[in-house]
Amino acid sequence: MQWKKPRQLIQTKKNTLFCAIMAGMMMLSSGFTMNGLPKNMQRVSVHVDGETITDMTVQTRPERIFEKLGVKLGAKDTYEVFHNEDERHTEISIHRAVPVSISFWDDTQQVLTSGRTVGDVVAEYGYNMDEVDVEPAVTTPVTAGLHIRLTENELGTELRLAREREEYEVSRGIPRYRAVYTMHASAYLPSDGGGSGITATGIPARYGVVAVDPDVIPLGTRLFIPGYGEAIAADTGGAIVGNTIDLCMESYDEAIRFGRRNVEVYIIE
Repeated sequence: MQWKKPRQLIQTKKNTLFCAIMAGMMMLSSGFTMNGLPKNMQRVSVHVDGETITDMTVQTRPERIFEKLGVKLGAKDTYEVFHNEDERHTEISIHRAVPVSISFWDDTQQVLTSGRTVGDVVAEYGYNMDEVDVEPAVTTPVTAGLHIRLTENELGTELRLAREREEYEVSRGIPRYRAVYTMHASAYLPSDGGGSGITATGIPARYGVVAVDPDVIPLGTRLFIPGYGEAIAADTGGAIVGNTIDLCMESYDEAIRFGRRNVEVYIIE
């Protein structure tokens, strides 16, 4: 056996140390830590069904983490993710959906929810909490089998009636308006009175031109009258005083059929 001289031993140790340093640097530059694990490896803890499953993974998307750990989510299950960058640790808490019931008016529906409180459930299923009274309180924790009762409050009733009126008016073709009057209406022809058919505003009388009392409806105002359509207040008349209106028709027969009647007159925005 040939013994190495002290100087050779020192050089050998230096070479070994140099190789180790170079190997470490190569590992770091290639994305691995000194223990041989990828640099983006992290610890993941999944809290589900009363248990905690912990694993080391390079996955960052919760769906991939669940797949790797064999955790299955239902359609209504939800989860929360908490990252601790300093410790390279991600925690995921899964909230399983539970069955609850919601009663409103005479209807009761059975639903699944992962909401944490009654308020969460009410909002999740589209109810406006400003328009309903809720029992139990909105801060009540959700448990399986919980029954939630909703009652329309005063504001809810007011808003519902307003929506119903708007839907009714839209169904009748009524445009947006800023005021509505109930007026006594009559019909006339452009040739009535032996005139030239020119209105008080200078435009020719025709279908869609109506006579009004300017103290009630200013001339030039756009109107909508159900059964007649859109019109413009462009004429006046000696008998048109107060809440009365005269509608120009296209023919004598049309004017006779209309006769005299009360109508709603909408002031269009």
